[in-house]
Amino acid sequence: MGYHFNEWITGIGRTNEGKHTSYMGAGNKTEVSVFQKKKKKEVSVFLLLGLSEDPELQPLLFGLFLSMYLVTVLGNLLIILAILFDPYLHTPMYFLLSNLSLVDICFTSTTIPKMLLNIQAHSKDISYIGCITQVYFFMVFVGMDDFLLTVMAYDRYVAICHPLHYTVIMNPQLCVLLVLICWLTIFWVSLIHILLVGRLTFCPGMELPHFFCELAQILKVACSDTLINNICLYVATALLCMFPLTGILFSYSKIVSSLMRMTSTEGKYKAFSTCVSHFSVFSLFYGTSLGVYLTSAVTHSSQRSSVASVIYTVVTPMLNPFIYSLRNKDVKGALQIMLGLPETWVVNSLPRSSP
Repeated sequence: MGYHFNEWITGIGRTNEGKHTSYMGAGNKTEVSVFQKKKKKEVSVFLLLGLSEDPELQPLLFGLFLSMYLVTVLGNLLIILAILFDPYLHTPMYFLLSNLSLVDICFTSTTIPKMLLNIQAHSKDISYIGCITQVYFFMVFVGMDDFLLTVMAYDRYVAICHPLHYTVIMNPQLCVLLVLICWLTIFWVSLIHILLVGRLTFCPGMELPHFFCELAQILKVACSDTLINNICLYVATALLCMFPLTGILFSYSKIVSSLMRMTSTEGKYKAFSTCVSHFSVFSLFYGTSLGVYLTSAVTHSSQRSSVASVIYTVVTPMLNPFIYSLRNKDVKGALQIMLGLPETWVVNSLPRSSP
């Protein structure tokens, strides 16, 4: 009987020890799980793979993108200064153009300097905060490009279809208000996306197959559920693209209808010439954006998509000053006066284009 009692006591001890061990195991698992989540949340850097990993191409890429960046900044800055210093250009159309040039400078400055720095330093790192900041400002300036092109299309519609009421409708207060609404709208929309990204977890050493941080790429490498983020991204993209595009196409349909009713060939040419620059920039912006989307949808290659995105992130802002200056007598004359070129070069004899 004493033997059985001792065995019973020993069995209880083993059972309690087993329970204690299982409790400790569960506790360790919980601690490991919490540690892993904390480790995911505290990811400090992302890796930007860039356009190419070939070391021999890096100097070429550095020189090419540095040249394009300097041309973009200098060209758009000259447009802004020409509009500021020429009182004749203090009109709604050129006020909107100066805002577009400013946005293009900020747009390229959001992505290219970091890319050049990484190439120069032979590094691919970008901090978590730096990546999220880049995503935010990239969305802001892309959206502002889109909004400003829409407002500029409305400006051309009023100028051609309602020329007698142009100065009354497009008064300075309305122009400032429209630009302010554009800024506030895109600020808040971009902030919502950033706040939603803040709830995601990321594993250390995540690679982004791009030369800058893009929201869609970040969502692909997240370690947590991104359903809400993707829904918001698709809805915002649809609304912020379709509404401006519809507004631009509606404005141009009215412009074409108004031009068709004109009897004077000279009047048609003069009215149409004021829209050529805007239509060229609009076509370039939407054409390249659509090209990037189709490339990513058809090829499913991240590297090809990143190469295609160079067109609308770098090339388009670089070409905008040339489009507006080479085909615009007002801007060309203002630039020549501002740069102090010989008077024989200045097109004072050419008639200034009316709004």
